[in-house]
Amino acid sequence: MRIGFFTDSYFPGIDGVTYTIDLWRDELEARGHEVYVIYPDGDYEPDEREIPVRSLPNPFYEGYRIPTYRRLSTLPELDVVHCHGPAPVGMLGRYYARKRGLPSIYTHHTPLEEYFHQSVGVASVAAVLSRLYVPLENAFLRTFDVVTASTNRIDRDVEHVPLPVGIDMDFFEPTAEDWYPDRTVIGYSGRLSMEKNVEEVLRAAEALPEYRFVVVGEGPRREALERDAPANATIRDFLPREDLPTFYSSVDAFVTASTGDTLGLSTLEANACGTPVAAADVPPFDQTIGSGNGERFTLGDLDGMVDAIETCLATDRDTRTAVEEFDVERTLEDLEHLYRNARTPTDPTAMAGDDWPLSEGPIE
Repeated sequence: MRIGFFTDSYFPGIDGVTYTIDLWRDELEARGHEVYVIYPDGDYEPDEREIPVRSLPNPFYEGYRIPTYRRLSTLPELDVVHCHGPAPVGMLGRYYARKRGLPSIYTHHTPLEEYFHQSVGVASVAAVLSRLYVPLENAFLRTFDVVTASTNRIDRDVEHVPLPVGIDMDFFEPTAEDWYPDRTVIGYSGRLSMEKNVEEVLRAAEALPEYRFVVVGEGPRREALERDAPANATIRDFLPREDLPTFYSSVDAFVTASTGDTLGLSTLEANACGTPVAAADVPPFDQTIGSGNGERFTLGDLDGMVDAIETCLATDRDTRTAVEEFDVERTLEDLEHLYRNARTPTDPTAMAGDDWPLSEGPIE
């Protein structure tokens, strides 16, 4: 099949959506498909199947661009359209599918309304925009043949297929190399933005001065986090992807207080490398983190977070086995089946999603 990924998040930016698209593309092409990525242009040299859309700097959210438009006649002939966001490139993909009469799939990656507070800066205005935005996205998603989401955290009024984006279990595995052999280290990796609540990680560092905390990431909150970081906390740039398994394997526990994840790839990647995770007891972690791979704590409860970290350090767990259900190989098998069976909206036999696997409840 010739598959088109239409996304508003892509290289040179680094986030879970970008990595997921890159992984899915590699896996699908290894299975014999042709995958084209249509994305906002930027400081990135595309290959022959990466097609940039002219875009402008984003004044509201550093690191992301605002795409404009690309004529459909300049895009390749596709068999299926898969959109990865509700912004202009995602809309372009939906328009392409409609004009060509192709099956259209949408994967929900990000609850964008949770980013409005950071982008707008005025809480009351952000709240109004959020209330206005969600019904608009609901209407947009209903125009697709199939909507997928990693967990029930989609929080949208649409039928959806439960399909975790998956992790590369062959890549993320325990490493022999240990960057921190002589210290107990607590790690975090992800964007340094408001919804990630990395300030909570620094509060834990201050409460646990006997441990070293290493925060890996970039984003609009970095300067403030560096200013407020206690002496035992280090904030460093995003690591090259090839270094992530070593980082995850080297830290003794991984901690997150994020409220902006739909699956939490970094937490599952850490688990795949043998590291337990302390996570806030909020979606999606209430479904993905349990006694088999970590501990949960009440968001904002410093004592609870500290206890969760200490319990992770003191308890042996087979965290890798606990997350095998999220292996991307399983995801790709389901994704191929979805592509082959998707129907256009005018087809009354359109797939309702009842035949798709669903993993409910926390990992135990």
